[in-house]
Formats: sequence, structure tokens, C-alpha cells
Amino acid sequence: MDKPYTRGALLPAILQQRIVILDGAMGTMIQRYKLVEADYRGSRFVDHPKDLKGNNELLQFTRPEVIQEIHEKYLAAGADIIETNTFGATSVAQEDYGLEAYAYEMNVAAAKIARAACDKFSTPDKPRFAAGALGPTPRTASISPDVNDAGARNVDFETLRAAYYDQAKALLEGGVDLFLVETIFDTLNAKAAIFALDELMEDSGERVPVIISGTVTDASGRILSGQTVTAFWHSVRHARPLAIGLNCALGATLMRPYIEELAHAAGATAISCYPNAGLPNPMSDTGFDETPAVTGRLMEEFARSGFLNIAGGCCGTTPEHIAAIAKSVSAYKPRPCGAKFLSSLLESGETASV
Repeated sequence: MDKPYTRGALLPAILQQRIVILDGAMGTMIQRYKLVEADYRGSRFVDHPKDLKGNNELLQFTRPEVIQEIHEKYLAAGADIIETNTFGATSVAQEDYGLEAYAYEMNVAAAKIARAACDKFSTPDKPRFAAGALGPTPRTASISPDVNDAGARNVDFETLRAAYYDQAKALLEGGVDLFLVETIFDTLNAKAAIFALDELMEDSGERVPVIISGTVTDASGRILSGQTVTAFWHSVRHARPLAIGLNCALGATLMRPYIEELAHAAGATAISCYPNAGLPNPMSDTGFDETPAVTGRLMEEFARSGFLNIAGGCCGTTPEHIAAIAKSVSAYKPRPCGAKFLSSLLESGETASV
């Protein structure tokens, strides 16, 4: 029997009661502040030898009030879960900026900001949850960076495992309720993250919910390392995640067949979905096609079709998009999931996909 969660313990029950709302894009919102190089450097990194603009994870040191305000805007829009600003906060990713030595502190700071925002908005009737975001890193363990050498690699599993372990440990120290391994385009990277999380929970004695979210990169219906959505699920199902889902790369319209496939494959595991706001559009205020009303309508169709347990937004989405999604899915029951659903399937003799 599984040990009980020591954090995020309320989430499984909430997922069986209603569709839970995840936040939207962090990068899109940061762009609205029109920050310059000096904002990223602050006083602490004023003499750093590399350009730092665009390293959004550095802002928890130099402009923490910006990150706090973005979190609070999403919570005010109805988000139940907000992600820490740590998508690129591994030592592997920060090496590009020469800041790998700051990765641990960066994650602790980000988690504390998200924790404070959740605590400010939580009520007994609507608790809010901080999810520690673990991104894919700019290096991949199973894909060659050299078109002339298919066997070349720029990172190995152990390096990734160690980086993810330190990141997750720091996020726990900062106070997150769950982990979100997201935007997965290389399953071997994700396996390193999953291994690290399992190791950390064993070492710490904590048991924390984990959500895993892959990325279908194009109309082939596969993630970049070549797996179909169903194959991806079977590659990570051993982690027994609280939820499995898809995010990024595609808008809801193009993502629909793949989220339907995943909902069919994943049995009693909850399904999360947070697509981009359509296709990129440089003429738009957010850089993407869809208005909040359009995204809300598309996600409503997913809810009506019974695909969703967790709904939110990725690139191009804003608090306005999240408010529209929250409103549009509120009338629909969540997709059946969890231990009770699993027991009912087993009692009925239905064993496929569970």
C-alpha cells in the first residue's frame, strides 16, 4: 500500500471532486514588464561577465516582487496550483549563464515566493498549492546535438539525476506541495528527474505528489525523442504520478487527439492539460493567436468530453486566459480517477490501461 502524502495531501480528493486549475505562462507575463539587463543583474550580479537578460529564474534574486505579483495575479484569476519560477533553474541549464553555483539558492528562493503567494490566497474551502517546476534542460540524454554524429551526447543520465536531485531538494526546502516534471521532449531526461525525485523522497522521508507532463512537438503525435503519447505514458507510469498530461508546443485544437489518447491510456491516473494559446503570432499582445475566450471555449470542450482533471495554460496564456478556463470548465465533472475508480475497474474485470 502506498504511504500517505506528507505534502499536497488534499489534492487527490479535490481531483475527484472538480477540475483543478493550474496557472498560465510565466515567461509571457514577465515580458509584459519590459525588463532590461539591469533588472536581471540587480546589484548582486552587476559585474557578471555574461549577458543575463532572459534568465528569468534569476529574477527571484533581483526582482522578486515581479514574480510574486505574477503568482498573485494567477491566484486571483482562480488558479488552484501555481508553478515555481524554476523551469530553467537546474545547474545544467544555469551553466549556460555561468550561474550553476546559484541553482540551489535560486530554487529555494522561488519556492518561498510561491509558498507565500499560496498562503496569502488559501482558504479552508479553496486551498492553493505550490508546484515545484522541473523543466527539461537545454541538453538531452537521448538526442544527439550533432547531425553528423548520431551517437554524440552533451549530457549524461547521472549529471541530470544529480542536477534534478539538488533542484528538487531545494524546492522542498522552500516549501512546495508537489512536483511538476514538465515540457518533456526527451523521456530519458524525464526518467532522470523521476529517479531523482524517488531518491529524494526516500532520503527525506517525505512523500510528495508528482505530475508528469510531456510535449507533442508536431502533427506526428510524438514527443521529440520519438515516442507516441501512449508509449510515453508506459515509459513513466512506474512513477505512479498523481497526474499525467501534455503541455506546450501546440494549442488546444491541435492537442485534442493526443490528450484524448492519453486519457484513454492512463486509466485511473488523473489527466492534466495546459496547451499554448494557439499558434505563435508576433502581432498579438501575448505573441500567440488565441484570446482568453477562445482558449476557454476549447478547454470547455475537453472538459465536456471527459478528458480533464487539471486544466491550465502554457506559452501565451495570461491570468485572463486562466480566468476564462476556470469559468468554462467549472460546470463539468472531472474525469474519473484515483483509487476508488481503480478499485471499481478491477472489481468489474476491466484491466486495460490500469
